[in-house]
Amino acid sequence: MSAYLSWVEAAILGVIQGLTEFLPISSSAHLRLAGEFLPSGTDPGAAFTAITQIGTEAAVLLYFPAGSPRTTS
Repeated sequence: MSAYLSWVEAAILGVIQGLTEFLPISSSAHLRLAGEFLPSGTDPGAAFTAITQIGTEAAVLLYFPAGSPRTTS
């Protein structure tokens, strides 16, 4: 088993992060559990989880810009 995630595994975990981030469940726990079922069988780790959290935040900020008239009125 490799200690590193492949691009496909990272993409799968990214989709799981995106789908579970806005639900009232732990998206980080889902990443850890899903990592165990991937071919590498490895926990994605804190760094990967932090990067996906930052990516989710960036996506929200791009989708809902702070200066949007729709959000400030």
